[in-house]
Amino acid sequence: MSMEHEKKTVEAMIRIFCRGRHGGKDQLCTECTELLDYARARLDRCPFGDKKPACVNCKVHCYRPAMRDRIRDVMKSAGPRMAIKHPIMAL
Repeated sequence: MSMEHEKKTVEAMIRIFCRGRHGGKDQLCTECTELLDYARARLDRCPFGDKKPACVNCKVHCYRPAMRDRIRDVMKSAGPRMAIKHPIMAL
């Protein structure tokens, strides 16, 4: 999976999460914008580049613990909805 695809996927998940949890329609709230910026920065600095494994299977945990908890919440909430909203990305 390319790094651009990873970035688009995490953005889609954060947008679904924000819409459902914070009521954001077209714009992300401040918290979710911060999380998206952080996730993009981590992806940009990933030592594995395009050969990156899924974060859950990665031996290098590059997220700070608090941010890791936040992205887990996003994935738990948005993950099941990805198949409906973005079926190609969900695969």
